[in-house]
Amino acid sequence: MTPPNAAPHAPGRWASRLFGVGGDEAMPVLAGALLFFLLFTGYFMLRPVRETMGIAGGVDNLQWLFTATFFATLAAMPLFGWVAARVQRRRILAWVYGFFAANLLAFAAAIHADPGNAWLARGFYVWLSVFNMIAISLAWSVLVDLFPSAQAKRTFALMAAGASLGGLTGPLLGVALVGTTGHGGLLAIAALFLLAAIVAGEGLQRWRDRHPLPADAGNGQEGSSGRRLRLGGSPFAGASTVLRSPYLLGIAVFVLLLASVTTFLYFEQARLVEARFPDPVDQTRVFGTIDAIVQTLAILSQLFITGRVAQRLGIGVLLVSVPLVVAAGFLWLAFAPTFAVLAVVMIVRRAGEYAFVRPGREMLYTVVSPEAKYKGKNFIDTVVYRGADAVSGWVKTLVDMIAQQPAVAAIAGASIALVWAATGGRLARAQRRHPD
Repeated sequence: MTPPNAAPHAPGRWASRLFGVGGDEAMPVLAGALLFFLLFTGYFMLRPVRETMGIAGGVDNLQWLFTATFFATLAAMPLFGWVAARVQRRRILAWVYGFFAANLLAFAAAIHADPGNAWLARGFYVWLSVFNMIAISLAWSVLVDLFPSAQAKRTFALMAAGASLGGLTGPLLGVALVGTTGHGGLLAIAALFLLAAIVAGEGLQRWRDRHPLPADAGNGQEGSSGRRLRLGGSPFAGASTVLRSPYLLGIAVFVLLLASVTTFLYFEQARLVEARFPDPVDQTRVFGTIDAIVQTLAILSQLFITGRVAQRLGIGVLLVSVPLVVAAGFLWLAFAPTFAVLAVVMIVRRAGEYAFVRPGREMLYTVVSPEAKYKGKNFIDTVVYRGADAVSGWVKTLVDMIAQQPAVAAIAGASIALVWAATGGRLARAQRRHPD
């Protein structure tokens, strides 16, 4: 690894000065940002359509879609575990993304043949909800496998800016192309973006081959030879890896609380958007506008704030600040349950998650073993997250039925957010006890 204070080459000098990265880190930062850009552009082309499909099925039925997504995630995990156990570590992303691209092409053909099929629409809602968790988690698994903690603090937020840029580009492409290509055409284009993301991931692997890390079994950092090995083990090893580690269990609790807060806000968003904007076209515009604002705020923070905060103040600030702000937002929503207030809280929560919480959360994994980085991490990011979605969806529905007052749900959300903040603080202290 090139020392942070090494003199950068000409192509990386501007990045080193402006963004605070090390001498030869500009190229992997660009490759990582490209990986996220391609992945998120394809996903965000399809996301507004998914949200409109969810409302079309009835806001009162969202908990059923969340439950179906959870069980679909459970079904997908053994398949992912089988691939992770038998494929070279450096090839896992290519195999999984290739499989998902084939799925997208199959959906594209089916939707083109029968565009009004309601069950096909529900199936796609569930599939996209499973896909985005696995695909995004796997991209981060590659990064935490390739970069130690010190490098991660400098580079992860900058790479994540590619995701925000993709989150801006995807909806714009979707709006521009859907009239010409239809929904089936958008799915086919998204598959091409996913295949291109495989190429970007391979570029990152080749960069690390040229800049190998010294083997460090304690932190799970290995050279090229280690990444050419298979992880082995059972397809169900992700769950057992998490259950054996108090540190990973702490991350699982953090993700569970994050998902619970997100679900409470998601249901409130769906309820208020349905009431304020009955036309599905207007609903899609609202979701697209919120996405654009969120990604703009996130990319500015990722480029100029997050990395500096991580290096100077530590991961704890990234993990605690957003939950505290969200708790305050829930209390505001309890006293003023309007769409305008909800939009502000939702935008702050999502932008803060992309810019601060997600990079900080991924930095926690830089100190664990390769198996934990792929199998354990993916179990947390998918099964734990979607399980929390499903349970929180039913809890939110029950709270609304019993209390019939939005303020009660908002106060419950604020309480969850405070516990979320406390958990983040404890995890940051635990990560410091396991330095690179």
